[in-house]
This record gives sequence, structure tokens and C-alpha cells, in this order.
Amino acid sequence: MPSVHVIGSGVSGLACAYYLQKVGCDVTLSTASSGCDENCCSWWAGGMLAPFCEQESAEPLIGTLGKESMAFWRQLASVTKLDYCANGSLVVAPARDQALKRSFERLTRNHQRLDHAQLIALEPDLDHFQQGLFYPDEAHIQPRLATKVLWHELGRMNVILNTEHYLDEASLVNARNEYDWQIDCRGLAAQSELDDLRGVKGEMLHIYSDEVRLSRPVRLLHPRYPLYIVPRPEQQFMVGATMIEANTSRNATVRSVLELLSAAYVVHPAFAEAEIVEIGVDIRPAFNDNLPKIRRYGNQLYVNGLYRHGYLAAPALARRVSDIITNDYFCTEVVDANYP
Repeated sequence: MPSVHVIGSGVSGLACAYYLQKVGCDVTLSTASSGCDENCCSWWAGGMLAPFCEQESAEPLIGTLGKESMAFWRQLASVTKLDYCANGSLVVAPARDQALKRSFERLTRNHQRLDHAQLIALEPDLDHFQQGLFYPDEAHIQPRLATKVLWHELGRMNVILNTEHYLDEASLVNARNEYDWQIDCRGLAAQSELDDLRGVKGEMLHIYSDEVRLSRPVRLLHPRYPLYIVPRPEQQFMVGATMIEANTSRNATVRSVLELLSAAYVVHPAFAEAEIVEIGVDIRPAFNDNLPKIRRYGNQLYVNGLYRHGYLAAPALARRVSDIITNDYFCTEVVDANYP
């Protein structure tokens, strides 16, 4: 089987290394960090596995990749400590924004309309919403735990892990000559090679509240700041996320934090007394159509442009990378035939 060099320790790189080692490739993974940490987009993700909700604004391809990736996470959770929470997703809107909910409903599928009694049967703390939409076939995971589990599995499978291993342009070229294949999963760091790659800044919060109980992700529809709240262990909640065209991460803006907190307050007034545990910023890599792509240049594959769909798309893309390398099979849905 071929030797493969995977670059990047985000969910895309980890998933590629996992699939390739599973089919018998000799895999080396290199990362400039010590693993998946706060310098990686995957660290700041929501972890929502919501292929049906995403159809409100995403292409059908995301739904296809998402359902396949959900099966991957579910199987991984069955043999590791990853917690796969298959409680579905809820979508709510204030009374004045019911038109947004009706539009969301038209654009998505696999949902159930909930009246007030049905809504509070699922989430008693959302008593102030009169109705909602329930997506029972969706799920969520903890992103940081997921990458930690994948990293552990790669070590157990004898993948060579090169940490704190920065590769400059010359080193990237040299590495391509040392392996049969090289898989570039560096995200925005590959912008010098992928000149149509752009950055989308996402700002999010982790907050703590012992007054709110939620058992599934809740999406709030709002004309100015739609958001999602994802429950985390020990009464923490991830609140996200902004989408701003930008190529630098720096710090979150006051406006963004205020809008996220205002929206959280709409979901539940008790969030006004919540503690802010963490404020995070990342730059998501995206192409103009916001769809992920696999691009080939000789023996090098670029896996990039996952936008805000990292955990929803990465395992499915990784399987397609495995098909390319082991079966010479190109999936035209994601392989960019026009590059180069």
C-alpha cells in the first residue's frame, strides 16, 4: 500500500489519516501545533451534525456528506469515549419572527412542527416559545473530545505523528517527493496554493449557567443575529456564531459578543446571569460557493473549503480521499476537475 503524508491536525486531517490507515496505507501526519488546539478551526466548532437544518442555506451536497459523516461519528462513539448525542435539533423564533420560521420550514425537510405543549415536552426551559420545528434525525458531538479521540486512535493505529513540525514552501515540495501521496488539510494556511480560498471569521462564546437546562442544539431565527446554542457537559453552552468575511482572526468584536449574548438572552432570560467562560475566534476556509473540494495536483491532494461544515463533511471527504488513493476512484461531486 502507498505511503501517505497528511498535513494538518484539524478534523479534516485527522479523518483523512484515520481512513487511510484503516485501509492499510502507511500514514504520517504532520502538524505545526502539538495537536488539535486553539489555533485550529476545529477547536472552536459547534459540533452540530445537522444536515437537514443546513439545507436552509447550503447546497444538497452538504446533506449528502453530512448523513455519511454522521454514520462515521456514531460508529466511532460506539467503540471509544466519544459521546454521540442523538437528541435531534430544535428551531425556534420569537413571535414577531414567525415568517422566518415558515421560510426555514419550506427550505428544509425531515422536521416536525411542534405546538407549545410538544415543545416544552422536549425542552421545558423553552416555555416562552409558542411553537418550533424539531429535526429528530440530527445529533451533536463535543468537537474537542472528537479530535482528542481521533488523535488517540491514530496513535493506537501506529500512525506516525509529527507534532510542532512546521513545513515551509520548500519543505512541502520536498515532502511530496518523499511519499507516494501528500494530503494537504491546512485550511487557510494553504491560501498561497489555493488562490480562490477565502476566510470567514467566526466568533463564539462558551458560557456557564446552572439555571438553564437544554438537551439538544437550539437554533434561534432572527433577522439580525440568528444563532445556535449547543449544550456542553457541566452546564456549559456553546453560543455561536458570526460569519464575517476576513482573513485574520485576532479578537472578537464588542458588537459580535453583544449580539451573541442578546440572542442567548432571547432563548432564555436566565442567560443574562450566565458566566462567560471563553470567547473564541477562528477563520474558516471557504471557496466562493461555500462547498468543500478535493483538488489534485500530481501526487498531492488538497482537502479544503469546509466552511462551517467541518464535522459534518470531513469524514465523508476523507472516505473519498481514501477511494482516490486506493481505488483511483474520483467522486465528481467534490473533486474539482477544473483544478489545475
